[in-house]
Amino acid sequence: MNFTFPKSASLFLVCFLCFTQFSSIYCEKKVSLALYYETLCPGCSDFIINYLPKIFKNGIIDIVDLKLVPWGNTRLQKDNTFKCQHGKDECFLDVVEACAINAWPDLNGHFPFIYCVESLVYHRNYTQWETCFEKLNLKKKPVTECVGSGRGKELELHYAAETNALQPPHKYVPWVVVDGQPLYEDYEDFISYICKAYKGTTPVPGCSSSINVIKMGRKLNSFCLKQTAISKLSTISSAITSWLNRAKLAASA
Repeated sequence: MNFTFPKSASLFLVCFLCFTQFSSIYCEKKVSLALYYETLCPGCSDFIINYLPKIFKNGIIDIVDLKLVPWGNTRLQKDNTFKCQHGKDECFLDVVEACAINAWPDLNGHFPFIYCVESLVYHRNYTQWETCFEKLNLKKKPVTECVGSGRGKELELHYAAETNALQPPHKYVPWVVVDGQPLYEDYEDFISYICKAYKGTTPVPGCSSSINVIKMGRKLNSFCLKQTAISKLSTISSAITSWLNRAKLAASA
């Protein structure tokens, strides 16, 4: 016989467990961590394989609610097609990773797959992305059917709306947000910001005083600029070049 608990009963059960044998870090409010990215941006793949896995060390994952948003600097055209910053392959892999998140909603389900694909991107071998199914012993049908149907596009349109609604708007990717606050150039220090945002009472090894130090100062991070930012830089560069040319002409007159 199938049955479901009323919502009130489920809430009571959770509260009861938290105040009895499960009175621990698992019952405390988690810190939200969102990563807005695009699959073929070198800075994004670098962050996903060399920095993001840190949340699985020293108890950090116990206080984090991670959300991955594969859209980045992609632009939605008037005919509802996508124009990705790194071409059609990126559009395709964005859909693949969106479908993986949809197929395996639990972080332990989709993150290993995305990590595997981004590792291939990092090593410039992303055309072999399907090998990740075999490597991780995952069934490919839920993802490939999603990609081949209209479902993948629907998911991407949802991520497009979510990314375009960011306040403040993102300027580049990877764009890392902790509890609603963008980290800008400090995104590689995201663990420190997570620890600072954590309001729980249970100690977290990864947030010890010796580790939880936000590093100040300018950083030379790898990222992919939003098209509007690129256009502005191009305009500034053109103006500087024009000024230099005029200066040369004046000097030679």
